[in-house]
Amino acid sequence: MVSGQPGLVVVLARCTDLRAEVDPLTGALARDARTVAFSPADAAAIEHGLRLGSAWGARTLVITAGGSECDGPLREVLSLGAEVRRVATRGTYLDELGGDERPLAKALVAAIGVAPDLVLCADRSADRGTGALPAFVAHELGVVQAPGLVSLQLEGDVLVGERRLDYGRRERMRIPLPAVCSVEGAGVRLRRAGLPASLAAAQAEVPVVASSASASPVRVLGARASRPRPRHVAAPTGSSRERLLALTGALLSHEPPTVVGPVSAAEAADALLEYLARNGYLSEARTGYALGSGG
Repeated sequence: MVSGQPGLVVVLARCTDLRAEVDPLTGALARDARTVAFSPADAAAIEHGLRLGSAWGARTLVITAGGSECDGPLREVLSLGAEVRRVATRGTYLDELGGDERPLAKALVAAIGVAPDLVLCADRSADRGTGALPAFVAHELGVVQAPGLVSLQLEGDVLVGERRLDYGRRERMRIPLPAVCSVEGAGVRLRRAGLPASLAAAQAEVPVVASSASASPVRVLGARASRPRPRHVAAPTGSSRERLLALTGALLSHEPPTVVGPVSAAEAADALLEYLARNGYLSEARTGYALGSGG
């Protein structure tokens, strides 16, 4: 490794059931350990970590939080040449740490052990989708954050990221290290390992780290209906009588309601088309064939 270059690239990946089923009656969520995998955004973060680690000659460490169902996806990453580590949870991911990203960020940072040079993660998880974890990790490490990147590459010795802006624009930024970068699952796919490496990693032991953080209970101080934010409204003009007439429409001419029927379906359609043409919704050229045609 060249002196002055990063020595540790950490990827915080999320293992989840990508085909979870929701009971339409009770709303209960059913997960299957056989369909647990990395989401496209998490897979893109792992691929970026492997590429940057190879370019820098640095270690690439992939960490996830969850139960033993995450060992399969982690072994696939292990076959790609990266180090893996799992933060054990007492219950399911969402029941213990997934409900609040703050203790989760503390547990993941504690599992790293040393100060990393670069931390990569998905821009949002596939199940909760809050996108708050990268910010909490950056706060715990005391480093800068580059969120929502669609590409991440080296230009010389400078790490350059690109993210989307409104109206199809892109923003390119020079990212100082150490940093926390969150990436989208766009344009990058996780590589596949060869058969010998996959077979060698199939029975490998996944290092497990006990979680030292716990989810803090949330106190509900009150609940009320959502109320939209106030907005500025122009002051009314005119006298109170004029405003009342404008609100009620008392001086406006109205077309009295017309009762059509009982008639056949063809006559009802002709009456409807005639009303739309009379009020300017349809042109006569479009209704001339239908009116009076009886079909």
